[in-house]
Amino acid sequence: MLYAGTFDPITNGHLDIIKRGAKRCDQLIVGVLNNSAKRPFYTAEERAEMIALATDELDNVVIDTFEGLLADYVKANDVDVVIRGLRASMDFEYELVMAQMNARLYGDCVETIFLMTDPANSFVSSSIVKEVFGFGGDVSGLVPPRVLDYMQKRQQD
Repeated sequence: MLYAGTFDPITNGHLDIIKRGAKRCDQLIVGVLNNSAKRPFYTAEERAEMIALATDELDNVVIDTFEGLLADYVKANDVDVVIRGLRASMDFEYELVMAQMNARLYGDCVETIFLMTDPANSFVSSSIVKEVFGFGGDVSGLVPPRVLDYMQKRQQD
C-alpha cells in the first residue's frame, strides 16, 4: 500500500491518513514526491526526515522519495493499493481526476482508496501551514510536535 504526496511539510491531517492506512496493511510506503513544479520549501530528504520523526512508532511504515509519475513508481514497486487523503469536496474533485488518469496508466491491477481526514484537520494544508509559519504564526497542533521542532530549528539556520 502506498500513500504518496509532497508533504511540504507533513501535517496532522497527513499523519491521520498514515496511521489509519498503516492499520490496514502489512507495509505502508509513504512516498515523498520530489516535484520541482510545486516549488517545495523543504527538500525531499528533509520532508522524508520529518515524516520519519512523525511516524517513528509505526513499525510498518517505510518512507521513500521519488520523482516522476506516480504510476511509474507504483509499477516499479509492485504497489497494488494507493491511498489518497481527502479534506473536502474540492479535494475529491481533484483527486478523482488524478485517480482516473492514474488508473488508465496503471492498468486494472491497482486500486485507489480515498480516506477522509479527521474533521479536526479538514482545514489544514501544507500550504497554509507554511504561510502561517513563515509569518511567525503558531502552527502547533497543525503539525506533529517533532515536526514543529524540526521546522523551528531549520528556520533558525
